[in-house]
Amino acid sequence: MSDTIKGTTIVAVKKDGKTVIAGDGQITMSQSVILKATAVKVRRLYNDKVVIGFAGSVADAFALSERFEAVLAKYSGNLLRSAVELAQEWRTDKLLRKLEAMMIVADKENIIILSGSGEVIEIEDGATAIGSGGNYALSAAKAMLQYAPSLSAREIAVNALKIAGELCVFTNGNITVEEIE
Repeated sequence: MSDTIKGTTIVAVKKDGKTVIAGDGQITMSQSVILKATAVKVRRLYNDKVVIGFAGSVADAFALSERFEAVLAKYSGNLLRSAVELAQEWRTDKLLRKLEAMMIVADKENIIILSGSGEVIEIEDGATAIGSGGNYALSAAKAMLQYAPSLSAREIAVNALKIAGELCVFTNGNITVEEIE
């Protein structure tokens, strides 16, 4: 796995009727080479009503996001139904099963984590994160949600990524943010 290209942090925050997904821009090969510092791993889908952020192997993540976009179109933008359908495909398809990536998908009502082992985890407490710095970003986001009530969802997501970037060598400060109201 020494030549695998990966490394990123994605965080999602829902607060005051707004949902934000933010991601850093670092792509790392093996444990020591930064290939790109300005990658965009957060994007809008389905007429800008859905936002996704992906972590893991870059090619795998792009393949999954394209699959998810097709499933969203098939189910008229129904996020939960599309997430379950993609997870079922991901688990049962021989080629998809080998993909090494995770995604956070969100619309104005839901934030969902999707993984290759078939998990479809709907987030209920306002924050989640994936990727190499995900635990750092999640801890920071949860602390800010609880102890900094004046911060917006966007401010929490950006600050959580900045904190993760200070602790995780696979996370940088080039942040992309997408917000849904």
